[in-house]
Amino acid sequence: MSALNTKANMSTPDEFYAELLAAHEGLSKPESDAFNARLILLLANHIGDRTVLSQALRAAALKD
Repeated sequence: MSALNTKANMSTPDEFYAELLAAHEGLSKPESDAFNARLILLLANHIGDRTVLSQALRAAALKD
């Protein structure tokens, strides 16, 4: 069984964030939402581990 890694794990997170923002430029709200849904499904497929994906859903649902 795998566990969700919530520690910093990217070498260049700011560059990824900038790329993510750029990917949304010019999109309407519905287009942006659809892009996010496709991205989530692609990344979930890449992860593939249902235990980790369930942990991620619970972690994302937490409100500060």
